[in-house]
Amino acid sequence: MPRFNPLVETLAAPPIPSVFAWGNAYDGRSGPMIDLSQAVPGYPPHPDMLRLLGEYAASRAYTGYGPIEGEDSLRKAYAQHVAETYGAAITAGNIHVTAGCNQAFICAAMAIAGAGDAVLMTDPYYFNQETTLAMLGIKTRFAACDPANGFLPDVEALASAITPDVRAVALVSPNNPTGAVYPADLLAKIYDLCAARGIWLILDETYRDFLPLGAGRPHALFDRPGWEDTLIGLYSFSKSFCIPGHRLGAITAGAGVVEQVAKIMDNLQICPPRSAQAAVATALPLLAGWREENRREIARRVEGLLSTMAEVPAWRVGAVGAYFAFIGHPFGDTPSVRVAEKLAKEAGILCLPGSYFGAGQDGYLRFAFANADVATIALLKDRLARFALD
Repeated sequence: MPRFNPLVETLAAPPIPSVFAWGNAYDGRSGPMIDLSQAVPGYPPHPDMLRLLGEYAASRAYTGYGPIEGEDSLRKAYAQHVAETYGAAITAGNIHVTAGCNQAFICAAMAIAGAGDAVLMTDPYYFNQETTLAMLGIKTRFAACDPANGFLPDVEALASAITPDVRAVALVSPNNPTGAVYPADLLAKIYDLCAARGIWLILDETYRDFLPLGAGRPHALFDRPGWEDTLIGLYSFSKSFCIPGHRLGAITAGAGVVEQVAKIMDNLQICPPRSAQAAVATALPLLAGWREENRREIARRVEGLLSTMAEVPAWRVGAVGAYFAFIGHPFGDTPSVRVAEKLAKEAGILCLPGSYFGAGQDGYLRFAFANADVATIALLKDRLARFALD
């Protein structure tokens, strides 16, 4: 009998469908389902975004293969956006467009590490990144983030965890699953650590557009001389434009990295989705004001969640920001899978168990609150207050 690749066969099944199955078993006893499971925006795309997607999808010009690195129009438009966001000299040559940020991560990982090498991640971690490395035969090392410090990475812990086989440190800020926003000075110290050790820093900023109001530029790393030899930035267009189904992400890196990623992309996808690229290239400047209002809306949801959770103090907010909150449940050593399943089936609250993001995270649940408006978030108070395991 033929065998499967053991690196794939031993992976757990994708977690989201199992969580949706819990939700499907809910009988409505507590009211409408509150879906806090996936990181999707709970408001529709702008009408102009939909119009542009339709117009470019109907154009014969985008039915053939396109440039492997992405459409020139989007590379130029996004490079300008990155340059403005960070106050740095970024050009189209620093941009490689991908089919979503998960693909950006797999391309970055393959470009800098091979089977038997290792990548250092924080614990908790984003599960898709961990499983990506596992199926490539790339080992993972972990540095724990202290809940008492808001789940921020500790530079000394990272330094201690860098073994000779580590090729990169992989970070997500704002973080998935915790929501923690990594301060610019902390990112600078981690960058310095990576540069000193001669390894890469892969920085996933999928949720960058939802930093707290008044946060300023996320960091100054793209201003560093020689940043191209240390930093690989990742991004997703899915969240701020509300188009996750169109699968568009981007890598910001040195020309050498872009060259290596093009080799990988030619085998993975040949080119990213073309008509969606053209639409986003037009929408980037056109919808800047709308995107800013969405950032303010997400900030209102953050405040709504904090206010709601303050009314049920047995449930602890470990960290919160952008799309996520990492919520400590009050049931001691009870596995988070059991807590999350019962919340879905009996309280109508769909969320992810902390254990999906690391073996030591059973005391937590991930609430992806961007999918719920402030009024819906407020409904959590009574449901959580009444909830009991037995």
